[in-house]
Amino acid sequence: MLRQLKDCFSHCFPRVYARLWGGGPVYRGCPDAEFYRPLFSPWLGYGGFAEVTARITPHSLVSPDRLWVLHSLARQALKLPGNFWECGVYKGGTAKLLAGLIGNPPGTGRQLRLFDTFSGMPETDPGKDLHRQGDFSDTSLSAVKKVVRESSQVSFHPGFIPQTFVGLEGERIAFAHVDVDIHQSVMDCCHFIHPRLVPGGVMIFDDYGFPTCPGARAAVDAFFVDKAEVPLVLSTGQAVVFKLP
Repeated sequence: MLRQLKDCFSHCFPRVYARLWGGGPVYRGCPDAEFYRPLFSPWLGYGGFAEVTARITPHSLVSPDRLWVLHSLARQALKLPGNFWECGVYKGGTAKLLAGLIGNPPGTGRQLRLFDTFSGMPETDPGKDLHRQGDFSDTSLSAVKKVVRESSQVSFHPGFIPQTFVGLEGERIAFAHVDVDIHQSVMDCCHFIHPRLVPGGVMIFDDYGFPTCPGARAAVDAFFVDKAEVPLVLSTGQAVVFKLP
């Protein structure tokens, strides 16, 4: 009787169950029980994902759960026409992940475009942002190129957004990872990328829900307030937008 009550409780209130009973497998004989903490958490290494995180995390601040979201939605976007964009590259970890996806199989002609100052944060707005100019300056274009090799499918666009978007007005974009942290840069990305997303295309805002990046959330909320799309806020801190037809 006690086990039945615990099973019922674990199903209805899994997080409370984990606190009370240690977060072990909820059901005896559950397949892949080691990936339930207490809910199924494939970013812990399911299906070989541990190898992915091992390659990426030395060059990224993006946590494994966010990497899983990024990896999953990028794989879906591979079914769409259009290029992949990443705005905010830092040391190149997530760019390395995306480059591996678009280059397999090789020769598809799809481009991964990488936008960053490659020298730290630009000027910020003290009234909206907590980050300051020069944050994340421990990187460089040459260092990132060692992590993400330049190729016919990967191009680097160093400089300030949105100036680095000039000349790309004719782009069709299937996937955009926006990880720029600050209000004006997020807003600039929204204004340029959203109209060029193909139907079904994805924008992922990495830092939407982080208390260190209030300007990022404010920009997303303001931009989409009158749009058909509604940002989907995730418990990872990310927000996702799918372009409607």
